[in-house]
Amino acid sequence: MNECIQSSHRPTILVVDDEPSMLLYTRTLLEMENYDVETAGSGEQALEMVQSKPPDLMLLDMSMPAMNGLEILNACKQLVPQQKVVIVSCMIETNVVVQAIRLGALDYMTKPIYKAELDAVIKRCLSSGTSEDPGIPVLHFTATTEQEHIDTLDDHLFFLAASPRMKQLRAQASIVAKVDVPVLLLGESGVGKEILAKLIHKLSSRSNKPFVKVNCAALPADLLESELFGHESGAFTGATRAKPGKFELAHDGTLLLDELGEMSPALQAKLLHVLQDGQFSRLGGRANISSDVRVLAATNVDMEKAIAQKTFREDLYYRLNAFTMHVPPLRERREEIPLLIRQYVARFSEQYGQAPLRQSAALVRACMEYHWPGNLRELGNFIKRFIVLRDENLAISELETKGRKGALCEGMPSTFASVPDSGLKSLVRNSRDEIELKAIEEALAATHWNRKLAAARLRISYKALLNKVKQHRLAPPAGI
Repeated sequence: MNECIQSSHRPTILVVDDEPSMLLYTRTLLEMENYDVETAGSGEQALEMVQSKPPDLMLLDMSMPAMNGLEILNACKQLVPQQKVVIVSCMIETNVVVQAIRLGALDYMTKPIYKAELDAVIKRCLSSGTSEDPGIPVLHFTATTEQEHIDTLDDHLFFLAASPRMKQLRAQASIVAKVDVPVLLLGESGVGKEILAKLIHKLSSRSNKPFVKVNCAALPADLLESELFGHESGAFTGATRAKPGKFELAHDGTLLLDELGEMSPALQAKLLHVLQDGQFSRLGGRANISSDVRVLAATNVDMEKAIAQKTFREDLYYRLNAFTMHVPPLRERREEIPLLIRQYVARFSEQYGQAPLRQSAALVRACMEYHWPGNLRELGNFIKRFIVLRDENLAISELETKGRKGALCEGMPSTFASVPDSGLKSLVRNSRDEIELKAIEEALAATHWNRKLAAARLRISYKALLNKVKQHRLAPPAGI
């Protein structure tokens, strides 16, 4: 078991507030849970105490004389960068919340403080790691479930935070969820940007309203416009009746614009106006429609490069970029792989009506050594096949074969050091086939098996792609 769990250390919490009554009230709530509590009536006093002996957590009031909460937070982080801080305020101010997150606050609470909320925030913050060392041992996270945080979003979807970076992302999500600002979610394909978006929605005041997703890469520009804003009867050929768009369907809720980087420039301009004015009209319509929607956007595109190449509007980027969250790829948080395997096995076994399979050390080791270019999506599909086929040796062999293919593509010059008996032409042909297969698989995965989009990305005809899919005996993963 982790050493910090075994020890009898009582966490020390520093409460900073200029109101004596609040200090006494908060101290009483914390001492009921057996915390060591210290108090400070000013920012200057708090900084002296942090510099002398940093507490495990600081509860910092925003409205303070001389120095406000943000100034104290900034000074505190300069003295002790790892210091954990929760901001407490009488109101939620969007710009203040965003600035607090950027300065490193773990959470943001509003007065009056209720014990249940306070207990949950403290428990989450004390368990969140601050180390950025990628070499943390795997057993540090697998030894006890108290080191992981899991949010169940639906029957089979969950957000897991066990590595320091994911715990920090979870803390940021809990803060930014409280304010209606657009959030830009960045990361490779399959890392879980949609899962993070659903977590933000769940933690927000809109959680009991619709969560609506639009894949901007799955439809041509004209159909995507209709999908987003709706159309009136007769607006175009085939529009036999009026249809509301996603902005209408997401009213009072959250709208996720997935694969935003693939949206056409013309449609980007209309989206910008909708975000600025909060109004739009259906295709073929004259009346303006108002919709109160929290917009989240996700993409795996390098936005700075897209702006430089004029494929994405800079003004739209800054409108959406009130706050940016980067989801790390699975290879940068390998310590979570054993925990993810356990969750996937339990949930998919129930989904398929199968008895949960035991995961041997050999299987976990093979998963830890594989590079997972498809990230969570690839891992989830791998576990699905493992549960259905119930053959561990086959599963391990699959990972080893895919790992060798990846190494072949990454280190191509070295593959010619040893020419096989079949000759150089055979080696070149086999290598070309491997590269072609990898390119096709990645294009199909990136477009969620939309073959027309994949063909466009590969710059080949739709018919040629279908022939290649048949030649390589490719099939879409379960659920697509």
